[in-house]
Amino acid sequence: MRITVLGCGNSTGVPSIGCSCDVCLSDNPKNKRSRVSVLVEEQGVNLLIDSSPDLRQQALQNNVLRVDAVLYTHAHADHTMGIDDLRAFNYLSGKTLPAYGNTSTMDTLVARFPYIFAHKTDKIFYGASLSAHSITDAPISGFEINGISITSFDQIHSKIKTLGYRIDKFAYSTDVNILPETAFEALAGVEVWVVDCLRYTEAYSHSHLEQTLGWIDRIKPRLAILTHMAHEFEYDRLSNELPTGVVAGYDGMVIEL
Repeated sequence: MRITVLGCGNSTGVPSIGCSCDVCLSDNPKNKRSRVSVLVEEQGVNLLIDSSPDLRQQALQNNVLRVDAVLYTHAHADHTMGIDDLRAFNYLSGKTLPAYGNTSTMDTLVARFPYIFAHKTDKIFYGASLSAHSITDAPISGFEINGISITSFDQIHSKIKTLGYRIDKFAYSTDVNILPETAFEALAGVEVWVVDCLRYTEAYSHSHLEQTLGWIDRIKPRLAILTHMAHEFEYDRLSNELPTGVVAGYDGMVIEL
């Protein structure tokens, strides 16, 4: 398995527009964070988790030429608004891409982007760009894509539920401030965990450093990677503060299992 961190930034991205803090003005490329997303390559199948507003540039920078399916964590704009850029993968493959999420997410996406899920009659690509597949609404749910077993698990993101995903020994948890006990059950034994960590101080709908480190200590993955990080985090400073086995993510980071 190969995991590429396409983006690890919060909803504004880093640098943030109009901000003159040290991190936003930094020339360290690891302080440049596009909106959060990952690509998981497993047994020849490419799974994209979320289509961020920066998807086009992420795909170009990481030479992503194929996506076989899209997994959505939830329907917020910083996780979905690159949905039009998925058309490039339709053109390359000549196929409609299956998209997965919980019922609320998929209903929202179909209502928000009806043309994406509708049959087209243009001369380049005749099918719908995406087909909607609702994952069973349960605290933990299992399904398959092209022979790859995937487990989704509920997370709390303020007033809504998001989905975390586990694929073999890898798991992904973004946009979460409360992990239910069922999520810890789904995460048991995971080796690599990409996990939400917005900033040092508590946040309304995201985890913060102390809480995230507590979760990591409970799960005890071989490697934990912080994601969805705002400009409060300076990469080198944060890296020096983290315990062994925990690292700050950065755009373009590759992990192999």
